[in-house]
This record gives sequence, C-alpha cells and structure tokens, in this order.
Amino acid sequence: MKSIVTAIRVSIVLMLICGFIYPLVTTGFAQVLFPKQADGSLMVSADGTVLGSKLLAQNVESPKLFHPRASNAKYDPTASAGSNRAVATTEYVKEMEERVAAVKADNPELTDIPADLVTVSGSGFDPDLSPEAAKAQVPRISKATGMSADALNKLIDEVANSRQLGIFGEPRVNVNALNTELMQQIKL
Repeated sequence: MKSIVTAIRVSIVLMLICGFIYPLVTTGFAQVLFPKQADGSLMVSADGTVLGSKLLAQNVESPKLFHPRASNAKYDPTASAGSNRAVATTEYVKEMEERVAAVKADNPELTDIPADLVTVSGSGFDPDLSPEAAKAQVPRISKATGMSADALNKLIDEVANSRQLGIFGEPRVNVNALNTELMQQIKL
C-alpha cells in the first residue's frame, strides 16, 4: 500500500513539473527572447490582418503573385506529407510532366524551368524558392501587374536570403514575404 501512495505522489509531482511548470517556463522564455517566432512567425498586413506564417507555404493561384513550390499535402498544415515516390516510377514521371506543362502554361516565355518550380519539398510546406525560380516568374507577373521586370527583380533581390552564416544552405527567397511586399506595392 505504501508503494502505491508513493507512486501516486511521484506521478502527481511529475505531471505538475512536466505538464504545467516546464511548458510555462519554456513558453515564457520563448515569448521574452523570440516573441515573433514563438507566435508562429506571423505575417501581418498594414491594417493588422494576419496573412499567414512566414514558415508555411500557401497556395497561390493569382497570376499577379509569385507561386510557391507544389505541395503534396495541398498546403494543409495538418497533413504534412511528401510523395515518397521513386524518381523512376511512371507516376512520378507523369506528375512531373503535368507540373512542367502547368508551369509552361502559366509562364509561356519560360524555356529553362528551375527544378523547385515543379518538385515538392519533403514536408510539402517549404515557403522558399531559389532566386532563379522566383525570377523565372517575373515575365508573367510583370505582364499581369504592369510592374517592370527590373522592379520585380529588385524586389526579389531585396527579399532574398543568403546562405546561413555565409556557408550553409543555398540562397533562397521566402515566397510568402515576397508576395506580401508585392501586394503592398501593387495595392492588391
């Protein structure tokens, strides 16, 4: 009987520590040290409307905006998924042909299609594109918005992130941040 009472006491103490105190302390530190990240890296418009998170790609179909990478999860953050298909399967080849055709239909003047415009990321929510993939969409967006290609390329360069610490990863452009800036400039 004594060991059961001890086990119950230990369980209650551990539930309080692990289920209440620890989460409150870590959340408190996160809110103090990294408030934007702790709140989900939200993007907010000038009027205070939450547009989404900088960390999750969003489906964009407007010809006036930059399109992100494709998503096997249909941009549903509760359904993170890659395709797990082998590159040599007929389904994968067919899917790539369909995506290439869709990109060419949206961007008829595009001859060399950057791979990240037709492939998906492992999670299906990667909000980043290579600068080349973003710049490949400039003629379509320039035509749809009336903005000059030079202004759009300058915007891409301003939003682009370089390698982390100068050596890790590849240069990238956050499509969500890029579209937010573009919407402010074209008053969309």
